[in-house]
Amino acid sequence: MGRPLIVLEGDQTGQELLDETLRVLDPAVIQFELEFIHFDLSLENRRATNNQVVYDAAKAIRENRVGLKAATITPADPADVGSPNAILREAMDAEIILRTGRRIPGVRPVGGVYSPISVVRMAVDDAYGAKEWREKINGDEIAYRTEKISRKVARAVAQFAFKHAREVSAKVFGGPKFTVSATYEMMFKEELDQAAEEFADVRYEPQLIDATFALLITSSGDPMVIPTLNRDGDLLSDLVLAMFGSIAGAESMVISTNEEGDIDCVMAEAPHGTAPTLEGRNIANPMAMILAAASLLGFFKEPEARRASRAIREATLEAVYDGVKTADLGGHAHTDEFINEVIRRVKTKLDVWATLGS
Repeated sequence: MGRPLIVLEGDQTGQELLDETLRVLDPAVIQFELEFIHFDLSLENRRATNNQVVYDAAKAIRENRVGLKAATITPADPADVGSPNAILREAMDAEIILRTGRRIPGVRPVGGVYSPISVVRMAVDDAYGAKEWREKINGDEIAYRTEKISRKVARAVAQFAFKHAREVSAKVFGGPKFTVSATYEMMFKEELDQAAEEFADVRYEPQLIDATFALLITSSGDPMVIPTLNRDGDLLSDLVLAMFGSIAGAESMVISTNEEGDIDCVMAEAPHGTAPTLEGRNIANPMAMILAAASLLGFFKEPEARRASRAIREATLEAVYDGVKTADLGGHAHTDEFINEVIRRVKTKLDVWATLGS
């Protein structure tokens, strides 16, 4: 029996890309045994179970520490089952979403960006899950929203941002709009400043969030880690990934940390949606799902898993570099053809590394 991996099935093209990615994780490919434990998070099954399957999946991730999720449909009707992502993050006790934009070989980035940019975003609270209501006042209609953040989550995001920056030799850049939110957003700024003192070896360039957006367009220098509130990070991460050529070219990691700041469980997913117009056409870009799987293996302690993680990541980017691209990147490869090429390269790498004793 292999190492348990919780697999969260999804909808439409999201599920198709998950199925293809699981072929890459076959033990015959990565030389590491995994036991896939499946949970059906399709919209149909979430409705049938009244979201119980989502809570069960989150519990399994907490117990087994790692999960791989396909893209899922969030229905527009607020009376429907809602977003499984929001439930998973809450039930996992996750504080952090990590998304990193990086150059895709052969794809021209926007604005001259060169070095990787990681967005470290609050996974819960802020504008999401806020209480909202409307009132009629003096012939007008007023909409209200009550948002909140906690110091616990703010501290976790700040600490993780500086740790991640140290690991990838990046600077911590950006921050909240504390000048117009001296209580709410200032709490996050306080935690960032405190983390900067603790991680004195990490370069810290605080900016207001609006300046952060503006400066990104002209930035092409050092690698950056940008800590954000939940709503800010949602917007910023989509921009960052698109700047590097495609939102389908990078993974998204939902992370829970313990009191010591160490990661205790993580869920990897593609940041894009279910792409219903691409369903059944075998043309969607699987890079984000593949890189999500690779990143997830990097959190395993076993050296075999870490080797497989590196092999998958390198094989994916090298395939693109050599011209094996899906249509969104200007190529002609079908989804399964790209997966087959990644599998071939992963097998070759691991066999060569074993021969060299590395």
